[in-house]
Amino acid sequence: MSDLNPLDKTTIAPDVLVTIVRLSALGVPGVSRMAGVTGGVNRLFRRGVHDGVRIEVEDNLVVIDLHLILKKEVNIRDVSRDVQEQVARAVQETVGMDVGAVDVHVENIDFEDGEAGLA
Repeated sequence: MSDLNPLDKTTIAPDVLVTIVRLSALGVPGVSRMAGVTGGVNRLFRRGVHDGVRIEVEDNLVVIDLHLILKKEVNIRDVSRDVQEQVARAVQETVGMDVGAVDVHVENIDFEDGEAGLA
């Protein structure tokens, strides 16, 4: 028998969600690093600057925008698809929220020793 009340709830800090998304994306082979983006998370969370991650949450549905710098000589489509799958799975399994979309924006490619090439 469970002691949980149906009115009990769990609150997840915005930075936790951002960290889960960021680490999941960085764990995909072919991703070099995140590209800077302002905005952070929507009005349900505090606003801020989070490297490469913008999250919107409404009615337990998460929409994620990722701004990435990829490694050279990778298939951009395959890496992007892998990022989408890994990030969606991590959010669903870790925090139990439904993912509406994971949009990947490739901002640049690293060509030499961690330095992004000119856009």
